[in-house]
Amino acid sequence: MPRSRLAAEVLGDAHGLDPGRPVASLVLAALRRGADGAEGAAGAEDSVRDLWAEAGVMVNELARPALFLNLPVDAASFRSPAPGEPGYVSLRTLLRSPPAWQVAGRDIHVCENPNLVAIVADALGADAAPLVCTDGMPGAAQRTLLLQLAAGGACLHYHGDFDWPGLAIGNWVMRACGARPWRFGVADYLAALQDVPVGGRALGPDGVDADWDESLGPAMRKHDRAVDEEAIAAMLVGDLQRVGR
Repeated sequence: MPRSRLAAEVLGDAHGLDPGRPVASLVLAALRRGADGAEGAAGAEDSVRDLWAEAGVMVNELARPALFLNLPVDAASFRSPAPGEPGYVSLRTLLRSPPAWQVAGRDIHVCENPNLVAIVADALGADAAPLVCTDGMPGAAQRTLLLQLAAGGACLHYHGDFDWPGLAIGNWVMRACGARPWRFGVADYLAALQDVPVGGRALGPDGVDADWDESLGPAMRKHDRAVDEEAIAAMLVGDLQRVGR
């Protein structure tokens, strides 16, 4: 049920469960006590949205849909875009009418940036292996989609930016979904430094350690250089072409 409808029916005020309202604070405190306490990759707003969603309450089921490319699905359960064209699926669809993803035993690659999805679609079209985008820190729709794919037997492979948010996202995807790194280890980082132009973004002081590679975080701190996915897009496109074929 939408949160505003629940608030209107129970409290007589459609905004009675909005952030900062007294009853909302009490309900969220109770939901947190019932949660497993696992840390997620989402920001504070998405974490609150997930708490509501676990109780069957949707904050905004149409916000920030999940982006994907060539994701195999039963056509009777979900109308996908034409092969080779990126598509979106909303949290509303994922929760109310879950698509029948045909991913058992399939390799599904996961990237961080929507730009990479566009690059892959332009380069490979229908020949690209299935690709899902977290769109930065994954929100409720992205998290729900990834968890559905993992539950459906998919083998997820994650790549993100070599920066602290990218590692934080990777930690969540690998912990929660059993994903594996996709060209996302210390050797890949050091090789990328040799291939990208000198300069670019500094990483800054807020460090994150990678659960899957204990040497990656220290190497990134030492070199203090971020490497964006787009900088090594050609290599990632090559992987998706080979796997796709």
